[in-house]
Amino acid sequence: MTLSNRLAEESSPYLLQHADNPVHWQPWDERALAAARELDRPILLSIGYSSCHWCHVMAHESFADADTARLMNAHFVNIKVDREERPDLDKLYQTAHALMTQRNGGWPLTMFLEPETLAPFYGGTYFPKTARAGLPAFAEILERVAEYFRTHRDEIRATAGDIRQTFARLYHEGRPAETLHAAPLDMLRHEAASLFDPVHGGFGAAPRFPQPTLLERLLRHWHATRGEGQADAQALHMVRHSLERMSNGGVFDQLGGGFFRYSTDERWEIPHFEKMLYDNAQLIGLLAELRAATGSAIARHAASLAIDWALRDMQTPEGAFLSAVDADSEGEEGRFYTWTPEEVETALGADFPVFAARWGLDGPANFEGRWHLHGQLDTTALAERFGMQPRAVRALLKRARLKLLPVREQRPRPGLDDKVLTAWNALMITGLLRAARHLDRPQLRDEADRCLQFLRRELWVNGRLMASWKNGEARHPAYLDDHAFLLQALLERLQQGWDAELLEWAVQLTERLLGHFQAAGGGFFFTADDHEQLLERPRSFNDEALPNGNAIAARALMQLGWLLSEPRYLDAAEATLKAGFDTLQNSPLAHAGMAT
Repeated sequence: MTLSNRLAEESSPYLLQHADNPVHWQPWDERALAAARELDRPILLSIGYSSCHWCHVMAHESFADADTARLMNAHFVNIKVDREERPDLDKLYQTAHALMTQRNGGWPLTMFLEPETLAPFYGGTYFPKTARAGLPAFAEILERVAEYFRTHRDEIRATAGDIRQTFARLYHEGRPAETLHAAPLDMLRHEAASLFDPVHGGFGAAPRFPQPTLLERLLRHWHATRGEGQADAQALHMVRHSLERMSNGGVFDQLGGGFFRYSTDERWEIPHFEKMLYDNAQLIGLLAELRAATGSAIARHAASLAIDWALRDMQTPEGAFLSAVDADSEGEEGRFYTWTPEEVETALGADFPVFAARWGLDGPANFEGRWHLHGQLDTTALAERFGMQPRAVRALLKRARLKLLPVREQRPRPGLDDKVLTAWNALMITGLLRAARHLDRPQLRDEADRCLQFLRRELWVNGRLMASWKNGEARHPAYLDDHAFLLQALLERLQQGWDAELLEWAVQLTERLLGHFQAAGGGFFFTADDHEQLLERPRSFNDEALPNGNAIAARALMQLGWLLSEPRYLDAAEATLKAGFDTLQNSPLAHAGMAT
């Protein structure tokens, strides 16, 4: 059997990035899995996504290298997976990596699988082409793994059995709680306060992520205590201070709008420059709710700029939203977003000194010899320094931004992942609807409706939801997150105007969820019972970059159950909460969605 690179047949932007590699990449399908069995070779599974910087680095160093490719092609069946199209595979093998190495995973994920069982027997994340920083060279890894596979098959089969047993305990065992109580919610509030950074906002050490699910939980907690007459002002402060510092920092695109994935430092100054739709969808809604709770002008401004970015750069003509913007352009991370003071002064002229003082251009370079905009002096301080009225300062800064943005638009742009994902679009619909309500922008409801109509028309196929769309084709059966997030979006929409057809769709989604995803012990598996059979069906309750699907499903089922007086929905919601209650008690911060 002769293999060749098959990725040119795929639609995923990430897979297409590797279509010209000398590696004989295969997509994850039965043809590739059968080839591994027939050739009796281990599978080299590489999971990543199109806007991932370290995925690009490993691709350039190793996958584009002819010598490395020869090793890979000689000893392995090499399979590339877009984790955004196949989050089921990513969840399984990230969990396996954590179990095997006792370390957090990441991307690119590099796992070696036994061809019969598809169980992993070795793995890691990024491997350099040449040994450095304690990491072995990738070619050395390839040779060692190939030799181990030839000489230790019994041990590999035993490892496969161990992995299966561990997965079974992880996803199927555990008794649901008999009763629910508020103690984990208090623990979560206490743990959040202990990790809160009172200077910069946010939680924990760098790298620092926005953590919108945790912030939403704290905001809901404040609303609840306020309703009881004892408002938890500290909880609200943690939310406001964190979001305002992020919005003022380099983790926010101060010219074009939108949040980057995370900050490499605790000051929110230097980001990892990829922009993900799901981050911005969640943060738009959260900022709008913060504005409603506090009147924060910073929250309103950041939400508005993020919305403008999404509508300008991410929305398709049909109303759906694309997935992500790459971190790299012109072969460099962050090149599109960074400046020299001379470039900015040429564009702004007399406005430059005020703009420079506002965004740190009058200080030293902060990113690889260039300047990335991050907030320094605020409007009041600028007015005092330059002898201006605050209103005049605000007008100047807005004028300067509108001058600089077209200049930046002339640069080579970062890559755009132009697939449409149901779950992420559902989060965007919810974010737009909350912004429409709280920011007095009713036209955003029309944009949410356009997106809903697209999902109904293109991704609801013969009564079944699909997960991904590109080039006019819906692909991959939908996962728990797709159903749960879309159900949440539909209920948010129904609160802003009744629509019998949308209610009917919500019921159909719910019945599909209960009929094909529900676990006997409560909660929902990530994949349906008629999904491709994998190593295991994941069921989890912890949040990741996205809120947990079980958490969103429980909340939505409760809302719909009360709306329709349907006890089955209420019972399923309660069973989900009870199934995840032990994990919530054991690790409250990691389960903020379940607490919300």
